[in-house]
Amino acid sequence: MAGLRVTEVDWQRLSNGTAHHTQEYPGPELVVRRGQRFTFTLELSRPLESEETLIFTVETGPQASEALRTKAVFQTSELERGDTWMAVKEAQTENTTTFSLASPPNAIIGRYQLSARVSSRRKHSDRKLGEFVLLFNPWCPEDDVFLDSEEERQEYVLNDSGIIFRGVEKRIRAQGWNFGQFEEDILNICLSILDRTPSYQDDPATDVSHRHDPIYITRAVSAMVNSNNDRGVVQGQWRGKYGGGTSPLHWSGSVTILHKWFKGRFKPVRYGQCWVFAGVMCTVLRCLGIATRVVSNFNSAHDTDRNLSVDKYVDSFGRTLGDLTEDSMWNFHVWNESWFARRDLGPSYNGWQVLDATPQEESEGVFRCGPASVTAIREGDVHLAHDGPFVFAEVNADYITWLWNEDESRERVYSDTKKIGRCISTKAVGSDSRVDITSLYKYPEGSQKERQVYSKAVKKLFSVEASARRAWVRRGGSRRLWRDDLLEPATKPSITGKFKVLEPPVLGHDLKLALCLTSLISRAQRVQVNLSGATILYTRRPVAEILHESHTVKLGPEEEKKIPIAISYSQYKEGLTEDKKILLAAMCLVTKGEKLLVEKDITLEDFITIKVLGPAVVGVAVAVEVMVLNPLSERVEDCMLMVEGSGLLQGQLSIDVPSLEPEEKASVQFKITPFKSGPRQLQVDFVSPHFPDIKGFVIIHVATAK
Repeated sequence: MAGLRVTEVDWQRLSNGTAHHTQEYPGPELVVRRGQRFTFTLELSRPLESEETLIFTVETGPQASEALRTKAVFQTSELERGDTWMAVKEAQTENTTTFSLASPPNAIIGRYQLSARVSSRRKHSDRKLGEFVLLFNPWCPEDDVFLDSEEERQEYVLNDSGIIFRGVEKRIRAQGWNFGQFEEDILNICLSILDRTPSYQDDPATDVSHRHDPIYITRAVSAMVNSNNDRGVVQGQWRGKYGGGTSPLHWSGSVTILHKWFKGRFKPVRYGQCWVFAGVMCTVLRCLGIATRVVSNFNSAHDTDRNLSVDKYVDSFGRTLGDLTEDSMWNFHVWNESWFARRDLGPSYNGWQVLDATPQEESEGVFRCGPASVTAIREGDVHLAHDGPFVFAEVNADYITWLWNEDESRERVYSDTKKIGRCISTKAVGSDSRVDITSLYKYPEGSQKERQVYSKAVKKLFSVEASARRAWVRRGGSRRLWRDDLLEPATKPSITGKFKVLEPPVLGHDLKLALCLTSLISRAQRVQVNLSGATILYTRRPVAEILHESHTVKLGPEEEKKIPIAISYSQYKEGLTEDKKILLAAMCLVTKGEKLLVEKDITLEDFITIKVLGPAVVGVAVAVEVMVLNPLSERVEDCMLMVEGSGLLQGQLSIDVPSLEPEEKASVQFKITPFKSGPRQLQVDFVSPHFPDIKGFVIIHVATAK
């Protein structure tokens, strides 16, 4: 600009941050949302003359071009146009001019360069004014990610902590998670995740041009959060051995993981399991401005061959035969839902979309899953993009148990203990309670509508177009079965069985249970009971056998009998994984060849309490007391508390715990100085080399200093 220079740019970060709900991003660059005006002030070397206007250029990504919509050139105008970039001169006082810029609500998200030149000096080159980051805008009705509830936007976009539900269907446990999307460098790392995708590496200009679309972005993030096809963020491990890395249960949030990946030059962080992938993906998508939540599905099916049944093979003691059992039913599985419109499917499928970064099955040659419309899953429209059959099976598959005999024959075993897709859960808006959202995924179990939807899904899955899949289902080595054969029910036996826990199952203590058998007929019968027990991972994969015994029981007419079961701590302690889970099975062989399998999943309980000793105020130190218990009947040393929480601590705090006598309780105190106001989550992890981690969290309401 000959004779006219920009001497200073004021990005008005405070007022723009408030208007765009981006004030929590730490800066220094301006962060705004698309489809909404933001203002900035230019200090010029002289006043703008009346015939002069400024022509602005915004560009993002390499080889930016107007054809790809990664570049826009526009001048100040008084006309409001929602479909293009626009600039308005708001005020001028001598050498200071204030402008507002607005992007279209479908603009590409990412880091932009802004430059300007004077219209009367066309030959003069643009002057760079600086950079800003443009995000999705759930507050803008024209944006595909628009969410029409302020309470939900506060929860699903702006809340930097949350709760992930784990455990088993009958005993659901809450675990705190620090999403930390506003922590130092996290926005920069989330943008760099997009730049590490294989599609960006192959053709960066085209890849960036697709970044206006939440479907494209979420599918890319789903692939990049795991490391299976790329140098993604987290490496999965489900074998219970975590040498050379961190156990998935040690993580309390996403921030440490994302920093480690970025600082380690994009080397995948070891190790994650489903809740870690979901926690990290929630951080990335909330950071980019897409409303996202974490969802847990209990008794979750992993259907490898897309036949809508989970086929489990067991021996005569009810033990899972891993070499035959390709499908599995996990105690729980955690994925994400994000809220956006489905322009590819039509408005009936707008709303919550399932996304799953856990690398289970490939989708179009890449380990990723979704977005799959939750509405489409509920209605059985499994043919719609993306990955509908896999998600439908996770919540609807049949659970079928087969007894594999020594002569390699097999037979159906009656087992009514497991239903797939139970207690689908997410954190409530504005509170720590659990909300059951199962009804969003399926109609009531056993209802006519549920059966109609299941039948519709089966027809779509086994339609003529899918004839390669339809004809045969390969199962059990070389055995082949028609699909209809899989649906033949097992004979209901003349007895029922159930495991009863006689004392609460506590980590470090002996387990006391009973198998209760009841005869349903009016004559006596003999039952052979083969009992087995194993420590397991949350995927129900057995780790170590801890019980193997047989009993013969005589049941009188309609009689109930109890078989007592005792498992000492010494029996299970060596094989216990950090999941703290045990699976008991009883194969009951009744006269006349009837068979009943009874199963019980047990999660061992533990103890930790956290108290804040006084009011929490920004900038003022406050004491926290943590009460821990040595769960073992032996002395333990070398224990630690690992503490973290966005807005409460910079990074992670490690505190040594004094040695603890058998079953001794101890109080550990430390101080924190909050630096952000509002509800904040403090996570505490009691770590010991002698027993699995014991985790707790507390919500601290931090007031602003007066």
